[in-house]
Amino acid sequence: MSGQVQLPLAAATGGLIPVAAYVRMSTEHQQYSTENQLDRIKEYAAKRGMEIVRVFADEGKSGLSVKGRESLRRMIAEVEAGKTDFKAILAYDVSRWGRFQDADESGYYEYICKRAGIAVHYCAEQFENDGSPTSNIIKSVKRSMAGEYSRELSTKVFQGACRLIQLGFKQGGAAGFGLRRVLIDQAGKAKGTLKVGEHKSLQTDRVVLMPGPDEEQETVRWIYRAFLDEGKTEREIAEALNARKIPTDLGRAWTRGTVHQVLTNEKYIGNNVYHRTSFKLKRKHVLNPPEMWIRADRAFPAIVDPLTFAKVQEAILARAKRFSDDEMLQALKELWSRHGRISGLLIDEQESMPSSAAFRHRFGSLVRAYELVGYTPQTDYSFLEINRYLRGRHPEAVQEVITRLSTMGVAVERDPATELLILDRELTVSLVLSRCLRTGAGSSRWMLRFEESFRPDLTIAVRMNETNQAIKDYYLFPAIDLTDAKLRLAENNHSLLDAYRFDNLEFFFEMAERISVEDAA
Repeated sequence: MSGQVQLPLAAATGGLIPVAAYVRMSTEHQQYSTENQLDRIKEYAAKRGMEIVRVFADEGKSGLSVKGRESLRRMIAEVEAGKTDFKAILAYDVSRWGRFQDADESGYYEYICKRAGIAVHYCAEQFENDGSPTSNIIKSVKRSMAGEYSRELSTKVFQGACRLIQLGFKQGGAAGFGLRRVLIDQAGKAKGTLKVGEHKSLQTDRVVLMPGPDEEQETVRWIYRAFLDEGKTEREIAEALNARKIPTDLGRAWTRGTVHQVLTNEKYIGNNVYHRTSFKLKRKHVLNPPEMWIRADRAFPAIVDPLTFAKVQEAILARAKRFSDDEMLQALKELWSRHGRISGLLIDEQESMPSSAAFRHRFGSLVRAYELVGYTPQTDYSFLEINRYLRGRHPEAVQEVITRLSTMGVAVERDPATELLILDRELTVSLVLSRCLRTGAGSSRWMLRFEESFRPDLTIAVRMNETNQAIKDYYLFPAIDLTDAKLRLAENNHSLLDAYRFDNLEFFFEMAERISVEDAA
């Protein structure tokens, strides 16, 4: 875990220069453990008449960006605020400062310190960071090399994953309803079925998909028949499954989205597809076009006939024909004319027109679409629709977290009574969504309500953006720092409060990841 250690202030008695040590360990380098780094830094400090009074530690953290590196962020914030009790910062080497993909970013954080009169020393490097032309050239090369290492490693990992996909092995993610993840050894012999949250422990083992129980397979085939032969929509199929009390693979009620996933995922015809999305080098998630997907056809036993699957895809594509803005607004006018009112629920009941989500996406919000056709709702339908959307979005957000943790090898359980996530049977986590409220003055506010009765160890507060259709950012609140059941956030908050703010959940995932004893030592 990232942390900050306060050491005794000895500078006053010994006349030594007070300094801070910054150490970071990414899990790929066991020789760069924070303890080993700190030993070298202490030797450097002792020879230079320095006394380490603070230690900022980011353990098991990627150096690709400052995001997720809480200790580095806190250290830089203290430097910028002029609230430091140290005169310099000691880092093991340039790569421990960071493997930034843009070398200028590494230099930017060092410049912040330099501007504040805080020098940065790289203790294991063969050059003095004294601002001389020679040291600047060497440092620039070192920064570029540090970033290039991560790029090369990313390429090698991706190529390895692609090879395993083409060999028919599954790379992360849940099995899905009607399927099971089976663990096999290097000889291809089955070792057992992995439950939700379980992962292989041996590097030589692999995972493949196999059909699940007969009744689940038959349910999958019924979903396809109901859609193709009976003309049922995904929503109608979900309602039928829930009426029959058939839960999803995660033990939840079916939704339109979960049915749609079954109807469109190629794993049900035995295809192994990878690289639909990218998140390389900690950058933005990217939806890749089909020509970039890595695939292995007929890698697993099929549950659904390929011809049936192809017909379903054709039907879905035909239904999702492209509407122009004028066509969508005309359909909205006609709906208003027929019913005398418009709402998101009413729009979604019409099979012949785009969904309410399509209107939100195209025009920014339903209210904006209403305005364009001249409709003013008597009731604040937007408030109800936003709440309905968030209620549906919450389980999706939780499942995204569960899936990511599972792919990292973290054992995740979900307590059905409290809805809390339990990580490795140790850490309890709550995830809450907070809608964006607009004040009369046009400012944004978020009201957070925390689970007092269950008292989770960590609360992930998700702030929605102004349209409440996408995530704005995240706050990670440890229980020890939560004193009230409610918290109101503004667009900009006190620096102590925004210390918990993150643009994404990479810090949380890195914090939750298990590392081996060898890597930690």
